[in-house]
Amino acid sequence: MSVFVPVKNEEQNLPACLESLSWADEIFVVDSQSTDRTIEIAESRGAKVVQFHFNGTWPKKKNWALENLPFRNEWVLIVDADERCTPELIEEIRQTIGAGGQASTGHDGFYVNRKLIFLGRWIKHAGWYPSWNMRLFKHRLGRYENLGTQTAQNTGDNEVHEHVLLNGNAGYLKHDLLHEDCRDIYRLIHRLNGYSNWEALAYENLAAGASGSRDDQAMRASFFGGPLERKRFLKRWWVRMPFRPLLKFIIIYILRLGFLDGRAGYIWCRLMCQYEFQISAKLYELEWRKRTGGAGGWRP
Repeated sequence: MSVFVPVKNEEQNLPACLESLSWADEIFVVDSQSTDRTIEIAESRGAKVVQFHFNGTWPKKKNWALENLPFRNEWVLIVDADERCTPELIEEIRQTIGAGGQASTGHDGFYVNRKLIFLGRWIKHAGWYPSWNMRLFKHRLGRYENLGTQTAQNTGDNEVHEHVLLNGNAGYLKHDLLHEDCRDIYRLIHRLNGYSNWEALAYENLAAGASGSRDDQAMRASFFGGPLERKRFLKRWWVRMPFRPLLKFIIIYILRLGFLDGRAGYIWCRLMCQYEFQISAKLYELEWRKRTGGAGGWRP
């Protein structure tokens, strides 16, 4: 099994991540010129470190890795630095893929469910569980979608919200991938500020009824499709709703029972509503700049 981990300045998260991947016979750490101990940690644990230099457009890190890394195995598992494989998930992968690389189920890729741990608490409600992501697949058959958001500023060089398009049959694994970031809330808010630039441009494309790219480069939106396709369909309606930050709090904290996750759940829901407000503000800014050409000055 081949694994690759996209990183930049992940000295806090990387040790636990790589420890959970010690069962894999090949691990690539794809780095973006880290300035902390990320490279030292990766090399000390036997990972192959490859540097990625982003050209500012396309592809981003994960697609570049899928195109260019010399994987010696047919199957690849993609794990972010703030994620960990559980023993149950490892055993399920071993049994499902098998020593010969032929999935016992006949699938070409698998969605893995992520379990978010925030402030020591599993965020089981608020719409964050289940959280399916295509992470295990035959590397020649999967590529991340292109949503036409390359011009979004300060969003980083890594696919975070894009989904894998698989040219084959997909299945679902039963056991979870743990998602627990060791960094503090200050850094979370900093990342969300960057992510909201990406989301605002993606929302703008969705509001226009288009993905911003060719249809074969983006996941389709379908109410009758899989969980991610249905979520994409609903987002096209969501982007047109007024008072989205307030609605988001009502939905995730009350209707989706976020209050059952205690104090950590309340803080998480408030942060997600703040994130939604940032997206709304930046979406308005994008529309304003298009109308006015970005000209400053007061207007009556």
